[in-house]
Amino acid sequence: MLNLGKKIVKLRYVILALSILLLIPCGITYLNTRINYDILSYLPKNIDTMKGQDILVDEFGTGAFSVVVVDDMKQSDLAKLEDKISKVDHVKAVLGYDSFKEMSIPMDAVPKKVKDALVNEKTNSTIFMVLFDTSTSADETLEGIEEIRSITKGQCFLSGMSSVVYDIAEISKTEAVAYVILAVIMTIIVLTLTMDSFLIPVFFLISIGFAIVYNLGTNYISGEISFITQALTAVLQLATTLDYSIFLWHSYQDYRETYPNEKERAMAHAISNTIGSVTGSSTTTIAGFVAMCFMTFTLGLDLGVVMAKGVVFGVISCVTILPSLILVFDGAIQKTRHKAFMPDLGKIGKFVANKYVVFIIVFAVVMVPALYGYKHTEVYYDLAGTLPKKLNSVKANQKLEKDFNTGATHMILSSSELSSKDTSMMIDEVEKVDGVKTVLGLDNIVGPAIPKDVIPNKYKEVLDSGKYKLIMIMSEYKTASDEVNNQVTEIQDILKKYDKNGMLIGEAPCTKDLITITDTDFNTVSAVSIVLVFIIIAIALKSISLPVILVLVIEAAIYINMAIPAYTHTTLPFIASIVIGTIQLGATVDYAILMSNKYKKLRRNGAEKKDAIIGALNGSVQSIFVSAMSFFAATFGVGLYSSIDMISSICILLARGAIISFIMVSFILPAFFMIFDKVIINTSLGFKPKKVQE
Repeated sequence: MLNLGKKIVKLRYVILALSILLLIPCGITYLNTRINYDILSYLPKNIDTMKGQDILVDEFGTGAFSVVVVDDMKQSDLAKLEDKISKVDHVKAVLGYDSFKEMSIPMDAVPKKVKDALVNEKTNSTIFMVLFDTSTSADETLEGIEEIRSITKGQCFLSGMSSVVYDIAEISKTEAVAYVILAVIMTIIVLTLTMDSFLIPVFFLISIGFAIVYNLGTNYISGEISFITQALTAVLQLATTLDYSIFLWHSYQDYRETYPNEKERAMAHAISNTIGSVTGSSTTTIAGFVAMCFMTFTLGLDLGVVMAKGVVFGVISCVTILPSLILVFDGAIQKTRHKAFMPDLGKIGKFVANKYVVFIIVFAVVMVPALYGYKHTEVYYDLAGTLPKKLNSVKANQKLEKDFNTGATHMILSSSELSSKDTSMMIDEVEKVDGVKTVLGLDNIVGPAIPKDVIPNKYKEVLDSGKYKLIMIMSEYKTASDEVNNQVTEIQDILKKYDKNGMLIGEAPCTKDLITITDTDFNTVSAVSIVLVFIIIAIALKSISLPVILVLVIEAAIYINMAIPAYTHTTLPFIASIVIGTIQLGATVDYAILMSNKYKKLRRNGAEKKDAIIGALNGSVQSIFVSAMSFFAATFGVGLYSSIDMISSICILLARGAIISFIMVSFILPAFFMIFDKVIINTSLGFKPKKVQE
């Protein structure tokens, strides 16, 4: 490794030149990487709800749909509005009360339940459906939503998943840059207080910035990434890889004392030392992100791959670009040296070791409410719930619920060969399901008195492709509620009775599948991350008992972190509850590994149990504190600022998790060492004093 360090030092100008040149293609590919704002599109493709979406596009030429709520508009103006909207690119059809006139159907012949579903005479509100020929989150659909909103000029509200996706996209585009700026500002403040140079934090961030651009640029290979991955990549990469830069700097400073007049030689040794240490440290972080790739809900794969890749780029940048920057600008850096403003924490070891019984008791007492809270923390799956209430899509859902007592809209796909009699019987049964407000299909939409032959083909094609019938169900219940989930199950049972291959699709059925799938994914991700980290620690520390203790301490920190929302009456978005545990474990178990390595070294050198534990804590607590505060700084500001609760919750939990992990490692881990020292040294290699080994 020393030879590699020497080569990097020698080629520092070449490395910097190549690094800058690589920013150009990576910047271009980053700007051309598509962002997917539709969370539900990451559901497995083999489930009925997702198959049904494909059938809608293939058989009906219809993908997305939106329910439009119109306030206080004359029928003549409403007809003109529907006509304008029907001419928007990729709008396949507009279905509303006014459509019956085009069918030459007398309004008196329209079934009352259909009229009531579309018109509220008390509030003078009307709804109609806009069907697109593109999928829910397609760029063309989102452009169509934007154009329809410009046509309606605030008098209309567009509900539906495409409208939600559009609002998420607009917020993400507006806030994404602010996330990075906030993370950088907060990190610089922490580094200025904790480091011994005013200028070195700038070079840390430049080096990590290069790695972030490389990471984002190489996402082009996968075709697209989710908006959550896009929003969190820079923040998480900064938070999880900053340690490596700090380690290189401290190592370089140590070797500068050994080789005071040979900065190139000092840096070569620092690079060699850093590669050995950082490679092991980064492995647990990568393992945490890799664990997310085992999710059936492929958003985990999307985020896991990008972040694992980001850690690798972070390590490479730390041992190539950062050393080159430090050497080139060494004079300026040395001129800005100062004493660290942070208080010295390296004297708490004796206190913790003497009071270890107290800390164990406190730990045992705290874990009781922590476990209870962890089990009772509530999560939500309603994607619109992640958005500010002032947005059009959220207002539209509120208007639908208030004026029409309508929440979710489902769609049945059944065979066209199903007889009209059986279809009518099925519809009658569905209408009797609790919370079903209206069922609209070709067999019942115009009533028995009107022959189907009078319906224009453009409307027939919307409801019958010749292979499948499309039946729309308007529900009184909100998406992701227990009531709508029970309703979906009951409707699916009725559908399968009449058509074994029939499918129920829509946002609510998709969300119900999301709940089922992510419940399983949560257990899978937790188990995989624990096993991977356990194996890595066992290999790194050559121990059987230490992996158990270290994982236990960090998992306890995760339980405490995830329990707090239960007591603050905070409901978390579902994705936060899945990813937090694995990220916190992978990113903060390094704190415990650092202390364990020092403890191991001191025991091997002949120190007694208590002295070794005191020395290990005193020698590592300062570094752990800086690491935890840096992680906190990079995520906390974004958590406070983001108006998308899904992103805000993840960042707040990560920021809090870093502090809790620091406390657990600083006070509880040494207490465990005091209790299990004999077990540790007898189940681990390299702990026993050299004389004993001989």
